[in-house]
Amino acid sequence: MKKILIANRGEIAIRVMKTAKRMGIKTVAVYSTADRNSPHVRFADEAVLIGEAPSNQSYLLGNKIIEVAKRLDVDAIHPGYGFLSENAEFAEACEANNIIFIGPKSKAIKIMGSKLAAKEAVKHYDIPMVPGIDEAITDVDKAQAIAKEIGFPILIKASAGGGGKGMRVVEKASELESQMKRAISEATSAFGDGSVFIEKYVSSPRHIEIQVMADTHGNTIHLFERECSIQRRHQKVIEEAPSSVLTPELRHKMGEAAIKVAQACDYVGAGTVEFLLDEHLNFYFLEMNTRLQVEHPVTEFITNTDLVELQIRVARGEVLPIKQEDLKIKGHAMELRVYAEDPLNDFLPSVGNLEVYRLPVGDNIRVDNGFEEGMDIPIYYDPMLAKLITYGATRAEAIEEMLKAIAHYHIEGIETTLPFGTFVFEHEAFRSGNFDTHFVKKYFSPEKIKAHREEEAHLAALIAVKQYLEDQKVLRIPKAD
Repeated sequence: MKKILIANRGEIAIRVMKTAKRMGIKTVAVYSTADRNSPHVRFADEAVLIGEAPSNQSYLLGNKIIEVAKRLDVDAIHPGYGFLSENAEFAEACEANNIIFIGPKSKAIKIMGSKLAAKEAVKHYDIPMVPGIDEAITDVDKAQAIAKEIGFPILIKASAGGGGKGMRVVEKASELESQMKRAISEATSAFGDGSVFIEKYVSSPRHIEIQVMADTHGNTIHLFERECSIQRRHQKVIEEAPSSVLTPELRHKMGEAAIKVAQACDYVGAGTVEFLLDEHLNFYFLEMNTRLQVEHPVTEFITNTDLVELQIRVARGEVLPIKQEDLKIKGHAMELRVYAEDPLNDFLPSVGNLEVYRLPVGDNIRVDNGFEEGMDIPIYYDPMLAKLITYGATRAEAIEEMLKAIAHYHIEGIETTLPFGTFVFEHEAFRSGNFDTHFVKKYFSPEKIKAHREEEAHLAALIAVKQYLEDQKVLRIPKAD
């Protein structure tokens, strides 16, 4: 494998390129007109414009990306995450054109891309699942009957998607019809597939995911868990590894279950098996993401591995260089997704110019970044600017490192999730480990961040006044003529 095309943009494109270059592999970037001045374009050995700013005219053009790859004698394509990373047709097209797709085979993507098909695939492996139905429905009367059987509250979920789209919590029977129509409409709009299914809503759950890696020689390992319970609109904002609530026994059980899920679909490469964990520490299979995750750096910190390197090695047909017994958890890592969003305004996207953009640095700080000072934030893509990751020997140390790193991350011109990060990492519920996916709903309000800012401004003013008064006391001796 001498040359890889990265079919993505921003921080993940640079992240993949760094490992490829360290391995002596040439890199090719693709970019849209909106990204012509982006750092990932300059970082690559070669770069090709593939279309206009909207992703359906650029980063989602699988055939065009394959054409570029063939023209430049590319051996493999790394899809990153988002865009074409879980597109089975794109994976098949790569295979058909003798280009290695750095990811699982299309069969696994298809199975795990449908929540219903995924449940069907793993139900023979004795893996706990949330009570519900294993078929897509649109009939409200049938939904009412199922809901009555499993009991309210229930969760309506789109079969084909993720990211919180087509998802509705229904507390009582009178709300079911309207919420079902909304879920079907949203799922149709987002994924072109309106099929939904119903399952019992697990109240106060934690979102725990297990990183797996499998080669083509029958070896599958897990690299422990990540805690991803701090979310807004069903999307993760803060992740950590390991989780503060898993016992060694539970970690082993969940790891074994994740390996079984991977084996159920003949999985190859890096993947993530997601579970819900209830208040009694019972876990339930949720879904599998057939790609590298945004939050993979926290796993790399605690296992001292490079997951992108392992992806590339597996794609080249190599045997995994590590065995399960080689892996040990060392220390603790935190990640904050730095989104161009305004936490004071319901986390709505914040568009503008990065007038000031300075990153924190330090031995236990890592920033996977895709922007630089002076750039405009494009409205066409996910609003994530970067990922801020910190490491410590203990969870408490990792949190303190994160708070220092946030304080030294200077951004002006737009609003970001940095103040939200400070709020979470300082909050007693988070610091104690006693939290779940309802953290934002339970504890967060814009007023609390405003109050924190006012307190900081007040302290800064007091310090300035004190310094001024101290300066006035200094005896100033006039200079002699």
